[in-house]
Amino acid sequence: MLHLTLRQLQVFESVARHLSLSRAAEELHLSQPGVSMQIKKLVEAVGQPLFDQNSKRLRLTDQGQDLVSTAREMLGAMRRYEHSLVARRGLTQGRLRLVAITTATYFVPRLLGEFARLHPGIQVSLRVTNREQVLESLAAGMDDLYVLGQPPEGLAVTAIPFLENPLVVLAAPDHALAAQRHIPLARLAEEPWLMREPGSGTRKAVERLFSEQGLALATRMELGSNEAIKQAVLAGLGISVLSRHTLSLHAPDQFAILDVDGFPILRQWYAVYPAARQQTVVARTFLDFLLSNGITA
Repeated sequence: MLHLTLRQLQVFESVARHLSLSRAAEELHLSQPGVSMQIKKLVEAVGQPLFDQNSKRLRLTDQGQDLVSTAREMLGAMRRYEHSLVARRGLTQGRLRLVAITTATYFVPRLLGEFARLHPGIQVSLRVTNREQVLESLAAGMDDLYVLGQPPEGLAVTAIPFLENPLVVLAAPDHALAAQRHIPLARLAEEPWLMREPGSGTRKAVERLFSEQGLALATRMELGSNEAIKQAVLAGLGISVLSRHTLSLHAPDQFAILDVDGFPILRQWYAVYPAARQQTVVARTFLDFLLSNGITA
């Protein structure tokens, strides 16, 4: 009989999903050597290579593909057992696993804090990452809920809107357009733009709006975080579009929100989970909490 631990399977599933030791280590809050050691022990126990050592990029072998399916079945069974325990205990104990895109960090921690105060026996974990990695986790279905600004396409999910997410045009306070009203999109297209990475939901929404008007944006710089974009805007490097929630910790006059035709783009924040997933008592309670409290976030 194989002597495998659940921790080894958890580490292996994460590495297999990301095809990266470093990203798995980040997700599991482990060191990369710690992840490597768990994978090494698992390979020794199985007696077969699980990853192609000859490939430049980490790639699963046929044995690895088989083990991924088994690992997810076993981890899912343990999660369902944990859920049944929570249901019997009520909300005095339990766990909530939440994954959110980076922009959601401006309001999700506060909502989680309020929920934890209402239910002090619940263990809450929040992992924040970019949209691509959130979608990878969602496809694997290893967490309870996922917070996204746009539901994914091509995945069978349930997406519940719980909070408005207005996208606004941001400029430095001394920008030449700061005092103007009803700025046409065509004028805005002449400005240098600071954009998030390709795949960002905000970037897609902006590019779609301009494309519908037959306009193209002049991207001056691509930046990997909202904070980097805000600093570049203040430095006068260009304008950008961000969620209004990203300004929650700033003084009202630190940025200029431009009055542009077609803005704000009104979107929603969504709590998302796999459509086939039966929600735990804790997850359902948190969803109810979001629906009753999210609008004030």
